[in-house]
Amino acid sequence: MSETKRIMLIDNEEGLCRMMEAVLADSGYAVKGYTRSFEAAEEFKAGEWDLVVTDIKMPGMDGLEVLQKVKGKDPAIPVIMITAYATVEMSIQALRRGAYDMLTKPFEPEELLYRVKNALKHTQLLEENRELRETLVGKFRFDNIIGASTGLKGVLERVEKIAVRDTSVLITGESGTGKELIAQAIHYNSPRKEKKFVAINCGALPESLLESELFGYKKGAFTGAKENRQGLLEAADGGTLFLDEAGNLPMNVQKTLLRFLQEQEFHRIGDTTPTKVDVRIISATNADLKEAVKSGAFREDLYYRLNVVNIHLPPLRERQDDIPLLAAHFIILQNRKFGTALKGLDHEALEAATAFAWPGNIRQLKNVIEACTAMESEEYITLPVLSQFIEIPAGSGEADAGFEGEGEEGDYAVALSRFEIDYLKGLLRKNRGNVEAAAREAGMNMATIYRKIKKYQLRREDYA
Repeated sequence: MSETKRIMLIDNEEGLCRMMEAVLADSGYAVKGYTRSFEAAEEFKAGEWDLVVTDIKMPGMDGLEVLQKVKGKDPAIPVIMITAYATVEMSIQALRRGAYDMLTKPFEPEELLYRVKNALKHTQLLEENRELRETLVGKFRFDNIIGASTGLKGVLERVEKIAVRDTSVLITGESGTGKELIAQAIHYNSPRKEKKFVAINCGALPESLLESELFGYKKGAFTGAKENRQGLLEAADGGTLFLDEAGNLPMNVQKTLLRFLQEQEFHRIGDTTPTKVDVRIISATNADLKEAVKSGAFREDLYYRLNVVNIHLPPLRERQDDIPLLAAHFIILQNRKFGTALKGLDHEALEAATAFAWPGNIRQLKNVIEACTAMESEEYITLPVLSQFIEIPAGSGEADAGFEGEGEEGDYAVALSRFEIDYLKGLLRKNRGNVEAAAREAGMNMATIYRKIKKYQLRREDYA
C-alpha cells in the first residue's frame, strides 16, 4: 500500500471497537478507535482521515448525528454505518445524509475489510478523476495558445502566476492577438474553473442594450420588459466575466461596473434591491485607456480597478518565431475539418509568411491559411497561392530579375539567380513556352515553374 489510509472507528461497545481496530490494523491501515461519539466528532478534522466507520445506535450522539457532523467538516469523506437493527427506513435516511455504505451486525472480519476497501477505492477513484480533469482542463486551455517565442513564454508565465490570485486583470494588445484565449487560460487555471466563463464584446452592442445585457432588468423597467431577466454578470456568479473591448463601455455602464467592483453588488435596471454576486472581472482592450482617461472618455477610478494586473500581448510581427508553429496548427485544423492532407507551407511561402507584418495578427494568419488550403492543389501551400492573400514585395528574400541594388557580381545568390533565369528562359524557349512540357523535361512540377516565372518576373516575350 503506497500510502497508509487513516480510519476513524466509533462504537460504544469497547470489545467490538477493539476487534475492528485490530482487524484493520493487521491489514495495514492506520486506525484509531473511539467509544465516545462526542469525542470522535469533536476530534474529526478534514484532511486527517480517509474513512469513518461508526455505529448508529449509541448513547448521547447517535451515528446519524456523527455522520452529519463529519460531513459538515469534510463533505467528501466516506462513512460506513454499522447497525444491529437495519431497516429500510434507517438505511434510506443514512444514505440520504451522505453515508457510503451500511454494515449489519453481526459480521465477519472479511466482510468489514471488503466494505472498507470498496469505500476507500471509490474515494481514490473520485480523487484521481478530479485531478485528471483539472490537469486536462489546464493543459487543454494552454495548448490552445500556440507559440514558443520569448515574448509569449513571458506572458504564459505571468498567466500561471495570476490565475490563482482572484484579482482583476486587464489584457492589452492589438486586435487579433488572442486576448480572449489568454482570458480563458486565466479562468480555467483558477479556482473558479468549475464555474462559468462568460464573455461579452462591449463594442458590438448599443449602449442601451449593453447595460441590460450586463446587469439584467426587472419586469416593467421599460417597454418590452415583460419579465425579470438575469444579466451576464449574474449568470457568471462564482465564475469569470470577460469584458472584451472594455474601452467602449459607456459612462453609465462604467459607473455601475465600478460600484460592483467596489461592493460586489449592483442593481438590475428598474430594481431598487441590490443583487450580490461573486464574479472575477477580466477585461481586454486594443485602445489606449490611459489616453481615454486623459480625454475624459474613461473613468480613472474604473481604470485602476480593472488594471490591477496588466498582461500585454505582443503583436505577431514581434513573434516571428511563432508564425511557422501557428501556420502549421491552422493547417492541421483545416485538414481535420475537410479531410485534406496538406503538409504545410513550402520554403518560399514560409519565408514570405514569416517576413510579413500581419497587421491583423493571429486572426489574419488563421483566415489566410484557411483561404490558402481551399485554393492550393499541391502538397504544400505555395508562394503563388499565398500571394493572392497577402502582399509580397517583388523579389522579397531573393534577387529580382533586374538585380538592381544587389551586391557584387561574384555574390553566390546573384550568380544562382542568373543561372536559374538563363536556364528557365532556355528551357521555355526550347518547349515554345509550353510550361507543362518544360516541367516534364526538367523533372519539376508545373507549380515550381510558375513560381520561378513569377519570382523572376519573366515575361512571355523573354522566352517565346
